[in-house]
Amino acid sequence: RERLEQEEAQRLSPRAVCAKDTRGREKPIVPCPMRTDFQRDRDRIIHCKAFRRLKYKTQVFLAPEGDHYRTRLTHTLEVAQIARTLARCLQLNEDLTEAIALGHDWGHTPFGHIGGHALDRLMPEGFRHNEQSRRCVEALENDGNGLTLTWEVRDGILCHSGKQFPATLEGQCVRRADRIAYLNHDLDDALRAGVLQPFELPADCLKVLGQTHGERINTMICDIVACSADKPTLTMSPLVQETMDGLREFMFARVYRDQWRQAEEERCKHVVEALFSYYSEHPGEMPEEFVLIGYKEGTARAVCDFVSCMTDRYAIRTYQQLFVPSGFSAI
Repeated sequence: RERLEQEEAQRLSPRAVCAKDTRGREKPIVPCPMRTDFQRDRDRIIHCKAFRRLKYKTQVFLAPEGDHYRTRLTHTLEVAQIARTLARCLQLNEDLTEAIALGHDWGHTPFGHIGGHALDRLMPEGFRHNEQSRRCVEALENDGNGLTLTWEVRDGILCHSGKQFPATLEGQCVRRADRIAYLNHDLDDALRAGVLQPFELPADCLKVLGQTHGERINTMICDIVACSADKPTLTMSPLVQETMDGLREFMFARVYRDQWRQAEEERCKHVVEALFSYYSEHPGEMPEEFVLIGYKEGTARAVCDFVSCMTDRYAIRTYQQLFVPSGFSAI
C-alpha cells in the first residue's frame, strides 16, 4: 500500500486526490496492507448486495423483450469505463473515480425514475436518488452499519447529480460520464426498440458528435480532455456542450417523456404507491433491518428505504403476492 501511495504521488496530477491525502472515514479502520483507501472502497462497493441488485433495476426500458437492453448495472459499468478514461487522460485518481462510479446509482428505485417520482410525492421531504445512494453506503448496507467509505467517495456519490457539485475532479469525471453514458446508450436502446428510427435523429447533433455510438462517446470524451487539461473544473467546448444539450432535449422529448411509455409508467407508479401504502400500514411485515429503521427514524423513512431498495421483479412479485388473488394465475 505504501508503495502504491508513493507511485500515486509521483504519477498523478497536482489536481488529483492521492489516497494518502483522503479526508478520512467517519469511523477509523485499520489500513489494508495491500490496497490504498480508494481501492478498498471500490472493492467494498463491488461486494455489496446493493451493487448486485442493479442487475434487475430498470434503466429506461421496462421489462424489455431482449437480452441487449441496458439495466442499471450495465449503465453503472459504462459510466465507470468512461469516467476512468477521463481520469486516466487527465492524470487523476482512477481508483477514486471508479469507486464513485460503481456506487453512484444505488439509490435508484424499481422502475427507474418512475419509481423515484412516485416516492418523491409520497415522502414529506421528497426523494432524490443521489441522496438515497449516499444513504445506502452510509446507513443501509452492511446490516445497517454502512460501508465506512472515505469522504471523497461519499461526496462524489452524492454530487453525481443535483445542484451540489463534486468537491473533487474525480467526482466531476463521474458526473460528466453519467450524462455521456445515458444519453448515448439510451439512444442506442431506443433505436433497438424501434422507438426511434435512424432518419429521425437530429442531423445537426450527429454532424458534430458523430454518426455512431462509439464516435459520439469519443467526441465527448476527447472534448472534455482537451478543454479541461489545466482548469479547476471539467468543461466542454461551447459547440460540443451546446450540441450535447440539444441531444438531451431531443431524448427527453422523444424517449424519456413520450406517449409510448405512458401506460407502463402509470402501472409502475401504481405498484410503488401500493407497496408504500401497504407497508406504511403494516411496517412489521418488512424485513427486520427496516423495522429497526422504523423505530429509529420513523415508519415513512423505513418504508421508503425498503421500497427503493427493491428490484423491478421483486416489486412486481411482492405486489402480486399482496394484491392479486393466487387463483388468478391459473386463468
